[in-house]
Amino acid sequence: MRVVVWSTGGVGRNAIDAIRRRPDLELVGVWVHSADKVGKDAGELAGGEPLGVAATNDAAALIALKPDCVVYAASGPERDGAAVPDYIRLLRAGINVVSTSSTSLVYPPSYFAPNWRDDLEAAAKAGGASLYVSGIFPGFASDQLALLMTTQSKHIRCITASEVALNDHYPVADVMMDGLGFGRPLEFEPMMTTPGFIEMAWKAPIYLIASGLGVEVEQVRGYFDRELTERDISVAFGTIAAGTCGAVRTRAAGVVHGREAIVIEHVIRMARDVAPSWPTSDCDATYRVDIEGDPEVHCVMTMGAAVGHGAGHAAMMSTAMRVVNAVSYVVDAAPGLLSSLDIPTTLPRHVFD
Repeated sequence: MRVVVWSTGGVGRNAIDAIRRRPDLELVGVWVHSADKVGKDAGELAGGEPLGVAATNDAAALIALKPDCVVYAASGPERDGAAVPDYIRLLRAGINVVSTSSTSLVYPPSYFAPNWRDDLEAAAKAGGASLYVSGIFPGFASDQLALLMTTQSKHIRCITASEVALNDHYPVADVMMDGLGFGRPLEFEPMMTTPGFIEMAWKAPIYLIASGLGVEVEQVRGYFDRELTERDISVAFGTIAAGTCGAVRTRAAGVVHGREAIVIEHVIRMARDVAPSWPTSDCDATYRVDIEGDPEVHCVMTMGAAVGHGAGHAAMMSTAMRVVNAVSYVVDAAPGLLSSLDIPTTLPRHVFD
């Protein structure tokens, strides 16, 4: 299958490297945002050997290649909605899209912009193509893993999917400082404090779980909390000064039968000793699914090495592979907007050396 990778950030680079190793996938093009990357070899941009594929910022030229699928991996806080015109253009051209950019489309029926969703549906129908969005959280640990765990359940009172992460390695300052409030005093209002933002950001996995289990979400409630650091912390995007935010906790709860029954929780620290009363982990990234019911179920998944920053690489790789491994399934699927409920488990191929 002929594949284009859209963007060469952390996820895109991992996607390029994975595709070049797959005998069933052929990398035919790469889109880049930065003008200084145009013309450079895709393999070298991904940190490997040359592949003979030059990067371009000419979307029309990539569409003219008639790829079977685009792996869309553009990053940044604005990409969720900003990617929609690209999706529409690709879908209308009959090109399938697997994306890690628009996490609100993990479950398309709950998408925050119904008019955009209708436009996407119309483009997919017109082009006979499909769009599938996934990742690690959301996309897997927050929803599909949780649903897999429920196959053991007789009765469920509450499902909690959570991530506890040390994110001092994440380099994007606007996301960490303006979006989440790290390194800012508590009176600063990051994007996360916008009324309804947490509910909007995490409703997709909540509604996906609810749909999978055949229940109705009556409402989604959002909670946001921060803790200060008592010392300066040196991180990838700069220094977090003592007395500013060093840990963030978000919680989105889907109400079912009058109680908070489907919960997505996210704890991010810039150092392990900040917010010691919150859930902790010995690993840099830990994902949990806890099911209160019969039986009680507690599943813990860690990423990368237990120490160091292996978790950052592992999370990027996992995010990329959630969509690279889905390419053949999405190409084979009926046209439309897909979730993990609509395609088989995206088991990988050619993973053993």
